[in-house]
Amino acid sequence: MPVARGHLAEPSVIAAEELQTELERQGIAADVHDGYGLALVSVWVDLVVWSDGECYWWRTGWNTERRRTIYAWHPATDPVRAARRVARRYEDLRGTQPLPEWLAGRAS
Repeated sequence: MPVARGHLAEPSVIAAEELQTELERQGIAADVHDGYGLALVSVWVDLVVWSDGECYWWRTGWNTERRRTIYAWHPATDPVRAARRVARRYEDLRGTQPLPEWLAGRAS
């Protein structure tokens, strides 16, 4: 089994950590969490990227007519480009959902 950040890891965790690394290169902090064969990359309020090791997917909006969430997805074989797309979503959300005051003091 492959090793990710010093421990044995599922493909989902490896993909999530690759995305995390690419986001860090763009100055975006993110946390990786895993379980049940999936990994999550927590980026910002309303921006969580899921991975099953084959692809990444994240919420991009809401379709009011169909009353359903809209998702974007990207192959996990290309974490660099996926990180660019996630970074664009991150910038959009940062403009509409600033960091809470209580957390802003810790982030600086």
